[in-house]
Amino acid sequence: MLDGKVVVVTGAGNGVGAEIAKLAAKCGAKVVVNDAGVTPSGEGRDPAVANRMVDSIKGEGGTAIASVRSVSDWDDAHGIIQDAIDAFGRVDAVVNNAGILRDGLFHKMSREDFDAVDDVNLRGVFYVARAAAPHFKQQQSGCYVHMTSTSGLIGNLGQVNYGAAKMGVAGLSRCIAIDMQKFGVTSNAIAPFAWTRMVATIPATPENMKRLEVNRRLKPERIAPLVVALASDAGRKTTGQIFGVRNNEIYLFSQPRPIRTAHTADGWTPETIVERVLDAFAPTYVPLERSNEVFTWDPI
Repeated sequence: MLDGKVVVVTGAGNGVGAEIAKLAAKCGAKVVVNDAGVTPSGEGRDPAVANRMVDSIKGEGGTAIASVRSVSDWDDAHGIIQDAIDAFGRVDAVVNNAGILRDGLFHKMSREDFDAVDDVNLRGVFYVARAAAPHFKQQQSGCYVHMTSTSGLIGNLGQVNYGAAKMGVAGLSRCIAIDMQKFGVTSNAIAPFAWTRMVATIPATPENMKRLEVNRRLKPERIAPLVVALASDAGRKTTGQIFGVRNNEIYLFSQPRPIRTAHTADGWTPETIVERVLDAFAPTYVPLERSNEVFTWDPI
């Protein structure tokens, strides 16, 4: 499905990204395995991580190169795309998968932990996507797949930084789809449900035990087929959407639209809003649920 295409996958040394890179290669793509080799919290650097995955892909008969640059740096992000151009002469798909976690309750969260997560999970997505945009425009084709999360789309305890960044990714993907549509470029987001080394860092508190028990049954390789489908020529009609993948289930998420309105010919005052709007809207308020309270059934 991807014969002749060049696919860049960030955070491809482990977990979901590794499975995407491997399947893309099996489906005929030339793959740029990008991974700076950092810990799940974004510390350290180990170039061997990306190189091991490249060796694995080559061992299966695929074509791949390693890029050990960091998505969180503007120049490095442009270098990732340049690595693809230098090695293979073009770029056809960018999978923005790299991410880190630094969980903590909001009232205890440091600026450093917020900024670090934002730098990788949101700014890094923008940097890499932006680097590919001129190439996509010139060739009048291209595909972006960005990893969002139900931590942002729905909400989770102790993930203000991660949830904010991942909700930002959903908005970023949508606006890229609008801006790049005239150039034949697609942009979609996926909320992956999978047990990875990053998810394994979530504290095993009594509140999190059920969530972690379910997560351990979610296989990262189940995310890859949707990514390949979207990156293929057959996926060119799909853009601006948010999907979820949870083992054998694929979801299409709704996106915010007005669900109730209130109008007055005289304009509103704080008092009339309290009297006539808030109580009227209350029955249709979105409940303050966490992701695991929405996805309550066992993964198939």
